[in-house]
Amino acid sequence: MSLAVTDRDLLRELEPVAERCLADHLRKARAWHPHDYVPWGEGRNFAALGGNDWEPRQSALPEVARVALVTNLLAEDDLPSCHRAITEMVGGDGPWGTWVGCWTAEENRHAIVIRDYLVVTRAVDPVALERARMTRLTSGVAAPEVPRLLRGLACVTLQELATRISHRNTGIACGEPIADRMLSRIATDENLHMIFYRNISRAALELAPDAMMRAITEAVTGFRLPGSAGPGFRRHALLLAAHGIYDPPQHLETVLRPVLRNWHVFERTDLTGTGERARDELAAYLTALEKTSVRFRERRERARARETAFADGPAVVQR
Repeated sequence: MSLAVTDRDLLRELEPVAERCLADHLRKARAWHPHDYVPWGEGRNFAALGGNDWEPRQSALPEVARVALVTNLLAEDDLPSCHRAITEMVGGDGPWGTWVGCWTAEENRHAIVIRDYLVVTRAVDPVALERARMTRLTSGVAAPEVPRLLRGLACVTLQELATRISHRNTGIACGEPIADRMLSRIATDENLHMIFYRNISRAALELAPDAMMRAITEAVTGFRLPGSAGPGFRRHALLLAAHGIYDPPQHLETVLRPVLRNWHVFERTDLTGTGERARDELAAYLTALEKTSVRFRERRERARARETAFADGPAVVQR
C-alpha cells in the first residue's frame, strides 16, 4: 500500500487483526471492582452533611504523590472526549466498536477508583478536584491529526504504556499499601490496552510500511502525555519528572525503545524513500533524546546532592 492509503482501506484490512487482538484482550483481562480498592472505613461526612470540610493537614500523602494522582485522574477524566475521538477514528461497528466500548468501560473504572480513594482518604481538596474536572471536560481533547488512523494507533500505543509507568511509579511514591495496590491494578489494565494497540500498529506497519513509519515518527516526535493540555500540567510534569514518576530517561528506555523494538522499526527492509526518510528522522530524534536524558540525569543528581547537603546542615568548623 502507498503512503496515500485511506483509513477505510486500512480498517477493512485490519479488522481480522482487531478481532484477534480483542479476543486476546478479553481472555487476559480480569474483572475487578473499584470498591475493593478504597478504604471506606476512613471516610466521614463533609460539612454539607454535618461533618467537616477538607483541610490541608488531613492529607497523609507526600506532595508528589498527590500531584501525580490528580494529574493521572484528570487524564482519565478525558474519557468522553477520547471515546469520541477513537470512535471517529475506527468506527463503532464490528470488533472495532466492541473494543472501543470495552476500553471505555475499563478506563472509566480507573477514574472511579482514583477519585473515590482521594475523596475518602481526604488526600486532596475535593472542591478543587471537582473544579479541575469541570474545566478539563468542558475543554475536551483534540482529535488526532492526519494521517488520522495510523498516527492515532501509534500515539495511543505510546500513551497507554506511558500511563502504565506513571500509575505504577505513583503507587510507589504514595508509600501507602492501599494506593500502591490500586495503582498496580490500574497499571495492569493499561498494559493490556497498550498490547492491543501495539499489535494492531505492528500489523499496520506490515500493510503500509511507508505510511506507518511516517505516522510512528510523527507520534514519537510529537508525543504528549495524556492530559498535557490541562492547566498547570507543565509545572506538575516537572515536579513528577524530578521525583522519578515519569521523566525523559524513562520515556526513552521504557516506552520508546521497547515499542520500536517490538515493531522492528530499525530492522525493516520494506521501506521506500518516504519511509526511509521518516525512519532517519526518527533515529535523529532518538539520538537527541538520549543526550537530553543524560543531561536530565546529571541535573537531577546534582539537585539531589544539594538537597542532601542542605539537609545535613553546615559543616562544623574545628578549632
